[in-house]
Amino acid sequence: MFFERPEAGTHALLVHIEQDDSTAEELKELALSAGLEPVACLSAKRRVPDPKTYIGAGKLEEVRELADASDARLILFDEELTPTQERNLEKYLERRVLGRTGLILDIFAQRARTHEGKLQVELAQLQHMSTRLVRGWTHLDRQRGGSGRGQGSSMGVTGAGETQLEADQRMVGTRIKNINQRLSKVRKQRNQNRRARARADIQTVSLVGYTNAGKSTLFNRLCEADVHAADQLFATLDPTLRQLELPVLGKAILTDTVGFIRSLPHGLIDAFRATLEEAQRADLLLHVIDASSPEKDIHIHEVDKVLAEIEAQDVRQLLVYNKIDLIDEKPRIDRGSEGQPVRVWISSLSGEGTDLLIQAISELLTRSVIETTLCLSPAEGALRAELFSLGAVLDEETGADGSMNLHVRIEQHRLDRLGKKLGNASVLALALPQE
Repeated sequence: MFFERPEAGTHALLVHIEQDDSTAEELKELALSAGLEPVACLSAKRRVPDPKTYIGAGKLEEVRELADASDARLILFDEELTPTQERNLEKYLERRVLGRTGLILDIFAQRARTHEGKLQVELAQLQHMSTRLVRGWTHLDRQRGGSGRGQGSSMGVTGAGETQLEADQRMVGTRIKNINQRLSKVRKQRNQNRRARARADIQTVSLVGYTNAGKSTLFNRLCEADVHAADQLFATLDPTLRQLELPVLGKAILTDTVGFIRSLPHGLIDAFRATLEEAQRADLLLHVIDASSPEKDIHIHEVDKVLAEIEAQDVRQLLVYNKIDLIDEKPRIDRGSEGQPVRVWISSLSGEGTDLLIQAISELLTRSVIETTLCLSPAEGALRAELFSLGAVLDEETGADGSMNLHVRIEQHRLDRLGKKLGNASVLALALPQE
């Protein structure tokens, strides 16, 4: 049923369009992440893309000659192509052609594991496909006969019927509507979970960063989790939440989201909005940066662009310079003019500096900490257990009558909430800073 469109192989010719913020190496990594084998690479400079083929007639002939010589059956461009450009390129090159968005979507489709992740990827694929239906099939302009049951059928007049293109567009539109409805339920569930965490006074920390910066490795290190981590682009795709223990604060929630990349397709951002809202609603963003990458400044800029697009640019950030084991840097905390942590240098692989990162997170999330001594009766064991679960107890002495003197360091509002929760009025009176 497909038209003359050639079948794709695993041998890929890479066409790198030279830009200030792009590298041929990233395109190669994307191809490898998709399970393809790059066999050759051609670079091209274009101030203004050619409307027909993007690269122009002269460079197009070079691509064809190199594809013939390297036996490449698939041509990958690291810029987005219009449906017309893809059709013209495939017709002339007699090979499958994929733009940047199509390649990234293919990787995402391979990585999605959870029901939510698969829905989000399918939505992005359908939105991308809906603009390309007309160039993907030759039979789409054929009309299906009228049913004879429409208006005028009694006089022997039937409608022209709908074309196959119209039928496919209708089917895609229906599926997109269905997926959006299901993702709306996912979004409502996430909102309910966030409200529950807010009621329990549990703060959220979200990992963001350029793909392959080491977010998942850091996530596993901090939470002792087993999220899949690999040295490849988009190794993990599905959102993950785990409990994180912090000094003084007690429990927090750490979320790992999809990695960002240069020119992340807008459709993907829309499709993954339910997941990316975790970053938008977080109390703190850990912006993980590959400190060993020569393009780290470009990567930081690209991540900030995506954060602005999802309206998370105003959420407090802590820059986490990862992979210091690959460069000549020591673990440390860099502080701003007000003494607050602004950068932490770590290695998530070796664990160097992760204690400093925990310290920095606690400092940024902690509000109005007091240090005092509480005297609890033997009947107030539940309050004692809560204080220990928060990691707030610095020292404890037990009296002859069974009373407990607890030297604690805790946020004032948490101690106030404990007193109200347990009906202990004396806690509020005792929760005063020591002179």
